[in-house]
Amino acid sequence: MDLSSLTFDELQDLQKRIPAEMKRREKQQKVLVLNEVKALAEARGFTIEELLEKEAKTSKRGSVKVKYRHPQDANLAWTGRGRTPKWVVQWQADGNKLEALLV
Repeated sequence: MDLSSLTFDELQDLQKRIPAEMKRREKQQKVLVLNEVKALAEARGFTIEELLEKEAKTSKRGSVKVKYRHPQDANLAWTGRGRTPKWVVQWQADGNKLEALLV
């Protein structure tokens, strides 16, 4: 398509229509890929639902219990994993011991 032959108004109109067309084509591509995956799964003796169910079961993680809780604000809790929350850092900076927050 030679864009240099289009007027400014035609270019603006084209620019407005492009996102909708891209969404439509993306949906179309997803349907095609899903059908291909379903066909491959069926060729191997599975349904797509069985494959997704097994994947979900193996990747599911359990929640971790809270290990530390702020004594004045019960909404402030921490499992002891990951980055130390600011309220815990402040608690320790004030000279308090982490053990005092144990649940």
